[in-house]
Amino acid sequence: MLEVRHLSLRRGGRQILDSVSLALAPGEVTAICGPNGAGKSTLLRALAALEREAGAAVLLDGRQLADYPPRQRARRIGYLPQDGTVAWDMSVATLARIGRLPWGTSAEEDGAIVDEALAALDLSQFADRSVRSLSGGERARALLARVLAGQPCWLLADEPLAALDLAHQLALLGHFRKIAGQGVGVVLVLHDLALAMNHADRVVVLNQARAFADGPPENALSAQAVETVWGVPVRWLGAPGARALVAG
Repeated sequence: MLEVRHLSLRRGGRQILDSVSLALAPGEVTAICGPNGAGKSTLLRALAALEREAGAAVLLDGRQLADYPPRQRARRIGYLPQDGTVAWDMSVATLARIGRLPWGTSAEEDGAIVDEALAALDLSQFADRSVRSLSGGERARALLARVLAGQPCWLLADEPLAALDLAHQLALLGHFRKIAGQGVGVVLVLHDLALAMNHADRVVVLNQARAFADGPPENALSAQAVETVWGVPVRWLGAPGARALVAG
């Protein structure tokens, strides 16, 4: 289990998170939603042990996450930030292979796992291509392949669908669902409320640095909740699993 307990963070005199508590379960797809500036990315970074000030408030399997040795932490948690910058030019396969560094396994084993990650994201044909030659959507998938190659127990992704076309969005959501079915905890920051409604097991809504709602998508993203948090009157149309959000 991955938990935050009464997590509060301030930055530049501004309250970023205010006493947020969550207990995330493996095997589920959890979407973190909320308006701009609500604290979504900061919460995800805290869950990845990238917010030093979070300290004792973040726990993995009952132990403070900060107490895990870095290599153990890297094996357990895979993190994909919003920023898709790659500092050095390299092939897609080499980028994905970086995800294997915490494991210290053989080149043969690493190669097989990297090939599997690339295939899962429809990138096998790009294995030898330079990352800098890829489109924005292709690069986003290559960066995710690096995370998947690390075989984490927890996959934390900040806006992983933002640069993808509709077909690749749906394919990637299907892959997240598949790996959650294998026992991996998947936590996604999403702005698209319809995708969160239709593809998440659980939705956490942040508003003004606090957890406004936490539960099944139909409850956390009810029309009333969306209007309260985002300030827009909405209606949900369609059947469960294929709902569309209509404003007004």
